[in-house]
Amino acid sequence: MEPLIHFKEADILNGENVVIYGLDMDIMPGDFVYIVGKVGSGKTSIIRTITAENKLLKGEGTACGYDLRNIRERDIPYLRRSMGVVFQDFQLLTDRSVEANLEFVLRATGWKDRQQIDARITEVLDSVGMGTKAHKMPHQLSGGEQQRIAIARALLNQPKAILADEPTGNLDGETADEILQLLMDLNQEGTAIVMVTHNRSIFEKYPGRVFSCEKEHCEEVVEEGIDITL
Repeated sequence: MEPLIHFKEADILNGENVVIYGLDMDIMPGDFVYIVGKVGSGKTSIIRTITAENKLLKGEGTACGYDLRNIRERDIPYLRRSMGVVFQDFQLLTDRSVEANLEFVLRATGWKDRQQIDARITEVLDSVGMGTKAHKMPHQLSGGEQQRIAIARALLNQPKAILADEPTGNLDGETADEILQLLMDLNQEGTAIVMVTHNRSIFEKYPGRVFSCEKEHCEEVVEEGIDITL
């Protein structure tokens, strides 16, 4: 089985500055992986490198079959279609309904048939428990509901992996638990999840593989009970 995401001795940049040296990371299909560490430790820069937003200039890196060092500009949209990204601040288009938000993404990624678009929107909304919210505007939804819509958006093109960057950062504890359970359920169905967080209680309550970013390095934590500085 080939890894969905692979780094070997990769230097991770934030702008022109290296924030993580020599990253080794293999994420396999069906994995649930946390990337943890303090604010500014390079967690989000890893996500941006996976999506080819940040360039990879040193070391090896592949994501969903694309070589991150040599990816062509015209191939970047196809790389991003093979993954779903969920952000802390939802990033829904505020001037249109939930349904129109999802339709915008589908049409932008090549969907044209109206019937197929409607069917896919219904399918992903039902999968995140938002089947009755299609005609709502984002401001009419709670934070948890908006994040569920953001997850539905990430699922539209049946991604191999979902990259979730602090997806519970703006949510209360109970709502955060609901979102984590939803991500765990999606993972059980076969979707790999890569989640950035600095919240220790999350990865203690919902176990998965853990990579800890500290002092310009990011390494997998393989010993149970090892202290992680956050």
